[in-house]
Amino acid sequence: MTLHRTVALVGMMGAGKTSIGRRLAARLDVPFRDADHEIEAAAGLTVAEIFERFGEPDFRDGERKVIARLLEEPPHVLATGGGAFMDETTRAAMAKSAFTIWLKAPVGLLLARVKKRETRPLLKEGDMRATMERLLALREPVYATAGMVLETADEPHGAAVDRIIVALKERGLYEDICAS
Repeated sequence: MTLHRTVALVGMMGAGKTSIGRRLAARLDVPFRDADHEIEAAAGLTVAEIFERFGEPDFRDGERKVIARLLEEPPHVLATGGGAFMDETTRAAMAKSAFTIWLKAPVGLLLARVKKRETRPLLKEGDMRATMERLLALREPVYATAGMVLETADEPHGAAVDRIIVALKERGLYEDICAS
């Protein structure tokens, strides 16, 4: 099995980038990288702590550097933070070195998922739904520039993984050498 290009998953918090990404990497037999986890390891702080201590601009600067480093690695599956693709430099690096997939999910599903954890710095203040809708309005036009848009729903993650693998094969980005 051969993956010819890194697959970078983009989209809103709660879209399933990490969950789907882990399963996709396992199916493709390639490493999985989570940009937020890599940022936390590099900084020795959680994403929430970085936001709190240094602010979003410093977080985004670190995120840009970490993603650039990850894109230099051999092909793998990369889950990015919700705002990563909004950065023009990061978006250009992904366009050059990866196949980007926007995991698009309805706002109700996103909210149901993100309410389970209180680690989302951008959702800590004010009305969570209003904040999510504002972020979606800003981000969706940029997410739509990804190499592929995958509508996700409240379904088993394996269904999304299956659709991604079909798309990768159709684009010549993945070959299942074992298949007959």
